[in-house]
Amino acid sequence: MKRVMTMAVVAGLVALTAPVHAMDAAAAKALAQKNACMGCHAVDKKMVGPAYKDIAAKYKGMKPEELAASIKKGGAGKWGPVPMPAQAALSDADAKLLAEWVLAGAPDK
Repeated sequence: MKRVMTMAVVAGLVALTAPVHAMDAAAAKALAQKNACMGCHAVDKKMVGPAYKDIAAKYKGMKPEELAASIKKGGAGKWGPVPMPAQAALSDADAKLLAEWVLAGAPDK
């Protein structure tokens, strides 16, 4: 009985520390390219807009849903005078995938 309880506790701890789902970085990058995000943003350098790594640092701890809403809404003034156009045509799922990818620092894998 003690062994079963120990195994249950270990299984529970593993479940708590494992990610809910793995982000598909390749799909997110392809989505960013398809939607012209890469025309204004790069992974590690400022272009028209900030680098994805800088966005990840500034918004560390932000929920992906919050950043996804910001991506869909667009905005101005957060990073300077150049506004980011709204990406309202993105589905909520695609916006969330992009947000997760950006918040992770736009990894390749």
